[in-house]
Amino acid sequence: MKIATWNVNSVRSRLAAVIDWLETNPVDVLCLQETKVVDADFPREPFLMAGYQVAISGQKSYNGVAIITREPSQQVLADFGAVLDKVPPELDAQKRVITSAIADFWVVNLYVPNGSAPDSEKYDYKLRWLACLKEYLEKLKQEKELCVVGDFNIALENIDIYKSEGRDTHIMSTPPERAALREILDIGLQDSFRKFTTEGGHFSWWDYRAGGFARNRGWRIDHIYLTPGLYERATDCVIDKTPRGLPKPSDHTPVIVTLN
Repeated sequence: MKIATWNVNSVRSRLAAVIDWLETNPVDVLCLQETKVVDADFPREPFLMAGYQVAISGQKSYNGVAIITREPSQQVLADFGAVLDKVPPELDAQKRVITSAIADFWVVNLYVPNGSAPDSEKYDYKLRWLACLKEYLEKLKQEKELCVVGDFNIALENIDIYKSEGRDTHIMSTPPERAALREILDIGLQDSFRKFTTEGGHFSWWDYRAGGFARNRGWRIDHIYLTPGLYERATDCVIDKTPRGLPKPSDHTPVIVTLN
């Protein structure tokens, strides 16, 4: 089984690229972030024609997540409130989390808030959102193994950034963000990419500005984390840079894990 994650930065703007990619890379599960479309306007038909089912949670112009699957999902959960009691309303107001029961495990698709800047209200929101995510995953883990994927907007280690100097004060790499992610991983999640690739220089996001992609000035902020049973089943995890080189691409590129 192959599971991919891809922040497409508007599914309608990148639709042809996504469908073409699926034809070349017929994964079993494709998790999309930043779909930027309400559910009623999501372009379902091209995915259905390609042989996929669609589970979505979207909003107009911002955020939005979707899980595209070969087989129908056994169960779909949208938002933290589908699992947790008494979630602060603002943490579910933005469509950033959707979960599907696939085979014998949960696939959790996330679009973690960016946080804007360390001294901003959005940064505080990001840390509170991550704390809620930990509770959400702990609850899900009581039932099934977890495959947690998405755009985390956090580079966990300095080797996940093209240049590590000064990153302690840069959004997506500050110590509180990294600590929050490590607390989540401490519930029993492991980085599938690092199982197979330990050196730096591998990225999943490149800024559109200043020739970021051409100069490989990237960040690895798109991750696939697995609980122990699935981690043992992982036989490969790769970053496919090809779509980032297309005309008018997303600034992110797919990450794919293979499970036996």
